[in-house]
Amino acid sequence: MATAPPPDSDLPASIGKPATRGLLDAGVVTLDDVAARSKAELAALHGVGPKALRILSDVLAERGQDFAS
Repeated sequence: MATAPPPDSDLPASIGKPATRGLLDAGVVTLDDVAARSKAELAALHGVGPKALRILSDVLAERGQDFAS
């Protein structure tokens, strides 16, 4: 099972391998994919915990984006 994001992914490596695996398994490959999901939906994914959500939130905010409502 690959844990590295595909080349077209812009997911931050700092979220950790478990979170990366959980996101990729759910079809979330880019930060735009992250922004299209709610925080609760992402939190329900295996491996995506508070630290990963905090990092993703910070990265989205830097891009002027947020999680879906």
